[in-house]
Amino acid sequence: MIQYLVVLLDDTSTSFCHYSNNWKERNLIPLDTLKAGIIYAMKENLNIQFVYPCYELPVEYLETIDSIDHTDIQPACNADKGDVVVLDGIADARRIEFRAGVAYVLRTDKSSLFAEADKVCELLHKADRLNIVMTDAETFNDEDIEKYKDVLKILSSTIESIYLSGRSVQCNLLTDRMMLDKMNNCGAGDTTITLAPDGHFYVCPAFFLADKEDAIGCLNYSIGGLESGLDIKNSQLYKLDHAPLCRKCDAYQCKRCIWLNRKMTYEVNTPSHEQCVIAHLERNASRELLQNIRKHGEFMPERDITEIEYLDPFEIRNQRDGL
Repeated sequence: MIQYLVVLLDDTSTSFCHYSNNWKERNLIPLDTLKAGIIYAMKENLNIQFVYPCYELPVEYLETIDSIDHTDIQPACNADKGDVVVLDGIADARRIEFRAGVAYVLRTDKSSLFAEADKVCELLHKADRLNIVMTDAETFNDEDIEKYKDVLKILSSTIESIYLSGRSVQCNLLTDRMMLDKMNNCGAGDTTITLAPDGHFYVCPAFFLADKEDAIGCLNYSIGGLESGLDIKNSQLYKLDHAPLCRKCDAYQCKRCIWLNRKMTYEVNTPSHEQCVIAHLERNASRELLQNIRKHGEFMPERDITEIEYLDPFEIRNQRDGL
């Protein structure tokens, strides 16, 4: 059931996930479309998340936005205003003041993450919550496994020391899995839809941008609009119970990114090898972190994270089927 409406306020609205937004030409959502989107959310009882561009919106837009409870997702240039602040690389973090109660999203490519793990640790000391998003996850390969393990160990050590100092910090790669007992994925197309400045609905912002960047017009990722209504084809495919691998997986913190699924496997309900390996490396690192914190007598959830011997569920399936 749809619970959230993500509203892109401009074609240049910041990316807060794996996809990139390289669009430079501003195209502010028409005020009437914005108002209609808010009315739609009220009628459907949806929580609204507004995604901002890196410029100041007109007063009448801000007044309209403030007419309803919502969450603001802001780029680093507006870091003093957002409930969620997106950092495009470590450099952005050096230019802002961190605020209590704010969730920070660090978008970084894998090479920067591997090289600057110590700088990411500094952010853990400043933020109450830090979500780390690998912007080139689709390029992750077997040579990156040991590097990522090392990064996760460095982050885990920092988180452990923070916990033992009496302060808690949340990091999507490590602490989320310790607290979860079921899948907690992005939910695009299932619990979340996106309203773009063109007045159409999309599964997530990445699908809207794919539509815009399609020069020959052969793509059509729209799933309806404010005038025609929501129309998700094969909607069951976006649900966990129709994802044969994911529904039996216990890497509960996995983003299970629908866009990466579609991009890498051409199926929205089938994850790529890269996404599975990354998620299971994080899961295993979370297990070690949980055990280490418990050794110090710190209160942690009683549920355990069991030991596994694979990084991709396809490995188990192939062994079972003799492939």
